[in-house]
Parts: sequence; C-alpha cells; structure tokens
Amino acid sequence: MEIHIKEAAEKIGLPAHTLRYYEQEGLLPFIKRDEHGNRIFNESDLLWLELIICLRKTDIPLSELRAIVELTKEGDSTALQRKQILEKHKEKMMEKKRDLDDAFSKIELKIGYYDEIEKNYNKERLNKSSLVK
Repeated sequence: MEIHIKEAAEKIGLPAHTLRYYEQEGLLPFIKRDEHGNRIFNESDLLWLELIICLRKTDIPLSELRAIVELTKEGDSTALQRKQILEKHKEKMMEKKRDLDDAFSKIELKIGYYDEIEKNYNKERLNKSSLVK
C-alpha cells in the first residue's frame, strides 16, 4: 500500500504541513518520492509516524527524536543506544507523572472543599426559605 501525503495525514490525524515539517526536521528519512517528487508513504512509514506522534505527546525533544532516527539509519547495532534514549525519556515522563498525580490530588481536594461550601450554602438557603414561609 502506497499513499500520498494527504491520505497519510488523514490516516494519522495530523495536518499535511506537520508531516512535511517532520520530514524537514529529519524525522522521516525513509519517505520515498514518486516520479513527480510527491511523497509516497507505505505502511512502515505510517507506523513510524504513529511512534513519532506518541513520543511527541510525551514532550520528547525533537533532538532526541533526531538522534533515534540517525541511530536507526545505522542499523540494529545501535538498538542499545536507542533503548537508552527511550529509557531516559521514560524516566522524565515518570517524574512528570508523579508531579501531575500530586497536582491532581490537590485539585481533587480543592473540588471537595468547594463541594462542602456549596452544600453548606444550599443548606443555609433552604433553611432561610423555610423560615420565611
């Protein structure tokens, strides 16, 4: 299966200009071109793009993605180095997750606090309205 950039963009869920940007940044070195110079994406390219999207969602720096790409081009002998980059990134993600979990807990406490205020306020209004009758 070979598709052009518009179809690839739709399949992946990114704008075509983002795919062009990723190629310019050296993140898509294996993209082929047809006789007219149009980018041709195959299934392997789409899987690679899915990995890039996943890693970008986790805020991996482009420089680390480029390093992975360059190592990938060198072949399987660089698997350990690529793994180390991902392990280091995973540690950063775990730290961020702990920070977010802590923030989430604080937000939950604050929501509970506001729930209590709202409940007490509504109880007071109900009491006042029953006194007026």
